[in-house]
Amino acid sequence: MNIPVIVLTAIIVLLILYIYLLKRQFKNINRQLDKRLNKHTRQPVSVEFINRQLNQLVININNCLKAEENLRLTCIRDEKKFKELIANISHDLRTPLTAIKGYLQMLDNGELSCEQQMKLDVAVKYTRELEQLISHFFEYSCLISAEDELKLEKINLTNLMTECLAEAVPSFEEQHLILDFIEPKAIFVLGDKESLLRIIQNLIRNCRQHARDRVEVQLLEENEQAVMSFCNYMEKDSDLDPGRMFERFYTGDKARVSQSGLGLAIVKILAEQMGGGAAAALEEVRLEIRVMLPLFRDEG
Repeated sequence: MNIPVIVLTAIIVLLILYIYLLKRQFKNINRQLDKRLNKHTRQPVSVEFINRQLNQLVININNCLKAEENLRLTCIRDEKKFKELIANISHDLRTPLTAIKGYLQMLDNGELSCEQQMKLDVAVKYTRELEQLISHFFEYSCLISAEDELKLEKINLTNLMTECLAEAVPSFEEQHLILDFIEPKAIFVLGDKESLLRIIQNLIRNCRQHARDRVEVQLLEENEQAVMSFCNYMEKDSDLDPGRMFERFYTGDKARVSQSGLGLAIVKILAEQMGGGAAAALEEVRLEIRVMLPLFRDEG
């Protein structure tokens, strides 16, 4: 065998070995990235094979991972500060609100002219709205910072919904709203009773605030889930975006400064904590809000 052939053979062998080592390093890098992704480790990516381009690639990967980790930690800190801010605001506002309500009650007990009484009634109305706003702030701050597990048990959702709707009938009548609810068969869910009450009450409150003419309520079983459906009719010029309805502070109308936009956000959080979810759909002027919950199944 002549020398050129030997040299060429050696070069080919070295190239094959070089390519093999490169592929082995890429495989090792992928394994390390997969480990960081699935096992949530913070170990930087390392490389054993000496290659300038490959080493620079690993350096850039580690820089990106470090930047992403710093961003994640910043978001966590900002979210924690936001939660503390909401809790502090809700607590701080309750004291002056209590004083305002006391003075308004004293005025109401005194002798007032018709004009003064009308102004007092307006003040009382907005004080109640402020109280509701603060209550939502407090409830939301408690939910997003809660660490206690819910007490999940067998709940007769049919009875619970019927009781809540019966209590709400007078307020619907005051607003000239027709409540359409046909009591279904008994549907049992696995949930926390206090959370279910808050969900139903918030859905009823949302309908009272935004409904026009009629409110349609259904309770049914779909896809192995219990579904609470609340339908109401909106104004034709409504700017509502159903895809954003469960975002905190979203009201769908910039002019509605008296509403917090937290009611439906609370509904979704509570439903998800019990293993369910929430969704909204708008067809022309008909808005439907659906809350899905896991059905209770007897193990026997």
